[in-house]
Amino acid sequence: MATPVRASSLPPGALLAAYHSAGHYTDCYQTRIDARPSQAAYVEAFYTSWLFKLERRILALASMPSTDVEAAELAAGTREHFAAWRVEARTPEQLLLCDVQGRTRSWLMRADAAPGTGRTLYFGSAIVPAPDARPGAAALDFPYGALLGFHRLYSRLLLAAAAARLERGASRLQ
Repeated sequence: MATPVRASSLPPGALLAAYHSAGHYTDCYQTRIDARPSQAAYVEAFYTSWLFKLERRILALASMPSTDVEAAELAAGTREHFAAWRVEARTPEQLLLCDVQGRTRSWLMRADAAPGTGRTLYFGSAIVPAPDARPGAAALDFPYGALLGFHRLYSRLLLAAAAARLERGASRLQ
């Protein structure tokens, strides 16, 4: 069974750490699950969860559609663009995506928990100033600052939905 999702500091080696070090807004959430999914299974479960599919529907209305097959290709490393994001960096245990406007980053990482006790799943975000912003401009301008409370709740719910999907052991994702 998954542990409750909680806010966390970034783990060592996190691809999101460069944004944190640069002074940009970053967040990190984690949960531990008993299952031992691959990174690809985690990414696919995240982007095909019932909750993220609602976001995908909204993005489709904004001419940025995506499918479960595309989510699986992203997870497998054979796709570099997915809906409103492009792959910025990837390692065997992490995925860092950048949105089409270059303002936000989404990061997923899985790590071994204590030996024999499953995996720790991480999800985090970064918000950076607009590319054409004056030097020193705040990243959390409107609407980013106004939506921060919603973003934090939504991030926790997204991670919980992916963890639940993995814990259910969807045969295609294991």
